[in-house]
Amino acid sequence: MYAIRLGDDGAELRPLEPWHAEEFLAHLDRGREFINQYVPFGSRATDVAGARAALQRYADWRAADTGSLHGLWLDGRLVGGVLTLNFDAGNGTCEVGCWLEPAATGRGLVTRAMRILIDWAVEQRGIHRVEWVAAAGNAPSVAIARRLGMTRDGVRREAHLHHGVRHDLEVWSVLAPEWRAHDDH
Repeated sequence: MYAIRLGDDGAELRPLEPWHAEEFLAHLDRGREFINQYVPFGSRATDVAGARAALQRYADWRAADTGSLHGLWLDGRLVGGVLTLNFDAGNGTCEVGCWLEPAATGRGLVTRAMRILIDWAVEQRGIHRVEWVAAAGNAPSVAIARRLGMTRDGVRREAHLHHGVRHDLEVWSVLAPEWRAHDDH
């Protein structure tokens, strides 16, 4: 459908769909422990059927216009992705998120892909408020929100129970006029 180059390093943003189940599972298996440090993304996808079901859930959200899933490929290999959640075009709000396997970190892949996703949400879909929610201890995720020019709205204290630990959740956002005012995306 589409493949958007994210630079000259072989990185691309592409659809991530149910037919990618085997590739998605292999990717999750390479990075499962790292990916699931703060969120349970893909944790139930432990076989091809589970991976397909996870991807189908996002495909259904895409069809209902309530979410979307986009993969990040580096040199032809799936290494992570970006997504929208709680997408509400009528209200002009959505949440965005990401995940990466360890080998793909530190290259700016998520920041580059997220700029495209946020541009699309704001300019094409009329989203006014884009929200980013990250566990306070997830320093790389918080750093991406900062790089994207988001404002820290606040902290939901001990709001997320994961692996038996209650994590504070930082809520970050950028409003459409703020996004348009930034020249660096």
